[in-house]
Amino acid sequence: MPADINWNKKNENKFEPPKFEPPKFIKNGGNFAIVIIGIIFLLFLFKPWVVINEGEVGILSTTGKFSEKPLKPGLHFYFPIVQKVIIVDTKVHMISYKRNPEVGTMPDRYGTIRIYPAINVLDARGLPITVELSVSYRLDPNKAAYVVKTYGLNWEDKIINPIVRDVVRNVIGKYPAEELPVRRNEIATRIENEIRDQLQKIPQKPVIFESFQLRDIILPENIKRQIERVQIAKQEAERAKYEVLRAKQEAEKRAAIARGLAEARKIEAQGRADARLIEAKAEAQANIEIAKSITPNLLKLKQIEVQNKFNEALKQNPNTKIFLTPGGVVPNLWMNVQDEKKAITQGNK
Repeated sequence: MPADINWNKKNENKFEPPKFEPPKFIKNGGNFAIVIIGIIFLLFLFKPWVVINEGEVGILSTTGKFSEKPLKPGLHFYFPIVQKVIIVDTKVHMISYKRNPEVGTMPDRYGTIRIYPAINVLDARGLPITVELSVSYRLDPNKAAYVVKTYGLNWEDKIINPIVRDVVRNVIGKYPAEELPVRRNEIATRIENEIRDQLQKIPQKPVIFESFQLRDIILPENIKRQIERVQIAKQEAERAKYEVLRAKQEAEKRAAIARGLAEARKIEAQGRADARLIEAKAEAQANIEIAKSITPNLLKLKQIEVQNKFNEALKQNPNTKIFLTPGGVVPNLWMNVQDEKKAITQGNK
């Protein structure tokens, strides 16, 4: 047997491993430090707090039971093992019904936009109609726990979507297809009011209705062509009606002008007649006044004046022949006798 092996056997029971000396801070307060480190580790592992932002509320669930009072925006702590916090968005949401959409959810800064296929309905005669629209709404923060407890987190698909589709089908189904474009505003108002009424009928009224927009009503092609023909016919009728009205107005205008001219001529003729009548009346009145002014003395005076003129004429031409009118009226003609003789002599020649 070799010598080194014997030596190892002799010293085998005498070997002692090196002793481990813990740090001083562990010796002095080791248990407390371990507890602190363990708590910090558990905090980061289970994260027993939650931060709720504006436009959100938190629903505290304790062993599966929801608290009716929502957690407001801010920092909140809970016990991770027995509790959890469900964050619910209370901002304004929108459901947009479109043709050929990319169905899904589009979150944005202010809320969530859900894209659903356009609503297919039947009109009053059973013709297929497609409707595009948008509905805006939001969840009442105080009723968030009730909604999640009753309908789940996909409450919009169980409340908003069914109500909108039912209301649109009921309203559109009361109108013939060709009346839909003409009565669009009336239909939009009825749909909006009925959606609002249906949401108000939900227990505890958890959804607040914001707005509604009827974007488009897609009609069948044959109805579109029929409406176009009707519109063209109406336009032609309106144009013909306008032409008739215009012709009537022109005729009335010409008649008014003719009546005006005739009235003007009538007034002018009446004016001339009135003027002649006034003139005749004035002349007659003047003659009356003149006749009244002729007295015997005036006649004698006029006779004397005329006689004086005759006397003067006889003085200048003694051969003057005087013609008197019957009744002794003042003479009105006299002639030179010599001139008459000359005229007779020339005629004989």
